[in-house]
Amino acid sequence: MMRGRSLSVTSLSGLPLWDVQELPVEDLLLFEVAWEVTNKVGGIYTVIQTKAKTTADEWGENYCLIGPYFEHNMKTQVEECEPPSPAIKKAVEAMNLHGCQVHFGRWLIEGSPYVVLFDIGYSAWNLDRWKGDLWEACNIGIPYHDQEANDMLIFGSLTAWFLKEVTDHVDGKHVIAQFHEWQAGTGLILSRSRRLPVATIFTTHATLLGRYLCAANIDFYNHLDKFDIDKEAGERQIYHRYCMERASVHCAHVFTTVSEITAIEAEHMLKRKPDVVTPNGLNIKKFSAVHEFQNLHALYKSKIQDFVRGHFYGHLDFDLEKTLFLFIAGRYEFSNKGADIFLEALSRLNFLLRVHKNDVTVVVFFIMPAKTNNFNVETLKGQAVRKQLWDTANSVKEKFGKKLYDALLKGEIPDLNKILDRDDVTIMKRAIFSTQRQCLPPVTTHNMIDDSTDPILSTIRRIGLFNSRTDRVKVILHPEFLSSTSPLLPMDYEEFVRGCHLGVFPSYYEPWGYTPAECTVMGIPSVTTNLSGFGCFMQEHVTDPAAYGIYIVDRRFCSPDESCNQLTQFLYGFCKQSRRQRIIQRNRTERLSDLLDWKYLGRQTQGFKFPRPSSVPPSPTSSQHSSPQASDVEDEDERYDEEEEAERDRLNIKSPFILGQVPHEKKKQHGEHKN
Repeated sequence: MMRGRSLSVTSLSGLPLWDVQELPVEDLLLFEVAWEVTNKVGGIYTVIQTKAKTTADEWGENYCLIGPYFEHNMKTQVEECEPPSPAIKKAVEAMNLHGCQVHFGRWLIEGSPYVVLFDIGYSAWNLDRWKGDLWEACNIGIPYHDQEANDMLIFGSLTAWFLKEVTDHVDGKHVIAQFHEWQAGTGLILSRSRRLPVATIFTTHATLLGRYLCAANIDFYNHLDKFDIDKEAGERQIYHRYCMERASVHCAHVFTTVSEITAIEAEHMLKRKPDVVTPNGLNIKKFSAVHEFQNLHALYKSKIQDFVRGHFYGHLDFDLEKTLFLFIAGRYEFSNKGADIFLEALSRLNFLLRVHKNDVTVVVFFIMPAKTNNFNVETLKGQAVRKQLWDTANSVKEKFGKKLYDALLKGEIPDLNKILDRDDVTIMKRAIFSTQRQCLPPVTTHNMIDDSTDPILSTIRRIGLFNSRTDRVKVILHPEFLSSTSPLLPMDYEEFVRGCHLGVFPSYYEPWGYTPAECTVMGIPSVTTNLSGFGCFMQEHVTDPAAYGIYIVDRRFCSPDESCNQLTQFLYGFCKQSRRQRIIQRNRTERLSDLLDWKYLGRQTQGFKFPRPSSVPPSPTSSQHSSPQASDVEDEDERYDEEEEAERDRLNIKSPFILGQVPHEKKKQHGEHKN
């Protein structure tokens, strides 16, 4: 989100441009171009969707998104309407008149921003001509068999055509266009080659080559300056895509990226240092009751407990009130997302909990979609057994209650040995026998297609976490996105996150990291790394992130084994916390959510550091004894005033974001305003 009063564009390649730093929004038109507009295919969709309301509130009718047209998305997400801007209306009519199919409407999300959608298939007959245009512009050729790159060329060509029509009829307004990722970059390249009077911004959320190299288990960050970029891209058959990405970066007037770690990566991979780092945010909604998120945690935790009762029937020899729920979620990228180091740390955590005879049990969920046949029969049977036991208990309870009621009406204290007859005892014994199982609880909820080669299952076999009775760490792989309509775990992702105690995301390659950010907003502590944009952001702006439930694993300057040991200590320390300490930490975590609000990110002061909490203890784990404590009773030295600390945190968070004018004698520094 680029703001009209904070964006300064200089002249490049002799192209006369304007300084829009002091121009009012009314004199500007802002277009945001991305393949993910109305099209949920990646994390950029979350970026655009969550900041739409903030941007639309500030820019009003002068803000419009550009994306691809898909019929099913158009029917369910977009309401067609007439363009409010004469320039946009004329551009849409001109393109439709010349054989294109352009749709305009409001995207039915919060903020209801305007969208322009291009039908890629309808204009595919121009592909060869547009390939020639791209070659003449920058000598980049696209292989005929790369369908995705061909689609991006069509999309980019239509975008450049649209911007040409808009600027021809703009009537004095200045045009700004922000392009997300290489998929939209072709439009930027062609706009610059045709010298359109458009101020261009290119935002990379992750470099193409960086993602490929990290997936290959290469020591990426320690060898950034040693890669032969052209050779690496060619060997992976993405050289033309890499060229499109790099050309977009160098053609843009302003180049931005989403985190400091990605800025370092981009400087080496794309050979240009970003002008501005623009962290990603979320649309934060606060509850009217301060602790409502704690109530939601208790509500959804009970739903997860119901699932666990069924999944571990016959082996439910652990106390669910002393059971912690941990999870990792995201794309199934075994090493990039840190599933490898997480599993190894779980093995070590299991050893520590057993050696110290800890009565805490840890149930870990892997929510990572993979190819499956269907639900595991044993898993479905477990939920059926649980429901049957619940029905049996209710029927016995009703009979017991009626007899007790009748006895009390007569003024008698019933003989509890006789109030249950032989039939009731028989029913209960049969119910107990039905919970017997000969096998261990399954480690996966579905039948995996590639069971023998699946990375997570193969690692589980190697480390021996098979959900046996002696294991204090239990593992459940759920290779499917969560849904409230699931017969197994009927919960949406947000509900599930709120019910868990800790999200663990020890990623090796994570340019931003929305999963820990979403945990923070919901008041759930999380583990991240200093190789994720979110982790770097929290290190920069919070003095003691762990005190606020943000555990940052060092994966940049440590060996994998050292990082794994650090993660293990974080997890073990979390298991040692009392219930009260976890509640304190969740309160602190939720208060950090304002740092991630789009409204504040646009006005954040550089160098701001959120202080360490002043209450005793400074961190919920710092005052703990060397061995786990069974009691939840607060120690006398753990003085904690929730209201006082919350008010102090609110002032700390909000004070840097007060909307005040920069003094005239103080010149704004480049990149002072972030979005």
